[in-house]
Amino acid sequence: MKALVTGANGFVGTNLVRCLLQHGHRVRAFVRETSDRRSLEGLDVDTVFGDILDVHTLIQAARGCDLIFHTAAFYSYAQPHDVLMTTARDGTTHVLEAAKERKIRRVVLTSSSVVFGSTTDPVCIDENQRAPEPEPSPYADSKIEQETTAFEKAEELGIDVVAACPTVCAGGHDFGLSESNAIILNYLEDPFRATWPGGCNIVSVKDVALGHLLIAENGAPGHRYLIGSENLEWSEVHGIISQICGLAGPLTTAGHTASFLAGAYHEAVSFFSGKRPIVNRVQAKMVGRYYWYDHSRIGALGYAPEPARIALASAISWLAQSEHISDALRNSMTLSKEAHDQRH
Repeated sequence: MKALVTGANGFVGTNLVRCLLQHGHRVRAFVRETSDRRSLEGLDVDTVFGDILDVHTLIQAARGCDLIFHTAAFYSYAQPHDVLMTTARDGTTHVLEAAKERKIRRVVLTSSSVVFGSTTDPVCIDENQRAPEPEPSPYADSKIEQETTAFEKAEELGIDVVAACPTVCAGGHDFGLSESNAIILNYLEDPFRATWPGGCNIVSVKDVALGHLLIAENGAPGHRYLIGSENLEWSEVHGIISQICGLAGPLTTAGHTASFLAGAYHEAVSFFSGKRPIVNRVQAKMVGRYYWYDHSRIGALGYAPEPARIALASAISWLAQSEHISDALRNSMTLSKEAHDQRH
């Protein structure tokens, strides 16, 4: 099989490329010419340049491919709403039009678990339900719009689409520092090592990549597949990070008000520094909510993820060697054996 992977240099994209190569498939990596391509260095891929907002570059890139994995998107809580929506809607439309033009049988869309929402109680959500309240972020809006566009356009064009819906991914080869791995870094850089109420589902990005391949090969047309692992309280997540790094914590618990004030403060700092805020007010609204999911549907296809602790150890191992962590923070850490065992 020859697969076109859009956003191949991104966090999910580059791990998916590696997974495809490991399983003997050929890969065409679709990236913007100005993008950071360090995550693809040394990989035996056919790299082509283009933009998902330019349908002609996609049609050219899809020539000779059997399958498209559409991972390209903004995973951001800071991007303007209109930018997120345009990329989600128009980019996805162009991918499906390219598939139609090249007679490609199936498109695997990288969506997100946030399309199913979250709850105020520690209960799991699966693909057959959505939380009653809308998710409070432009990012969630864009992923819902992306899915809606994909399934509607697929029906119109007669294309088979399946959606991969990863939870919070942890792992390596994340040169752009995704929002998921940023959770780890932000906690480590916080002098108060604060945790907060609520919880999330943590999964290894390597398992997410394998999940994409499983649903590409065996997923039912028109279905969504949650790709996750363990559901944990945030205090458990932060406790595991501290243990792996040999640091004390969590040291305090931040509620809604403290989180909102911190978000406002870091947005102000970001305005003057030009750097991405550590946390913003959109993320503060998520405090106290549970992003817990059930991955039984993809489990029926043979998906068996590794524990969240191993996923976090792998991410920390990679981050500790990366430019994202300062020398001062790196020197304060004493990584556990499990982190050393996950060295990339």
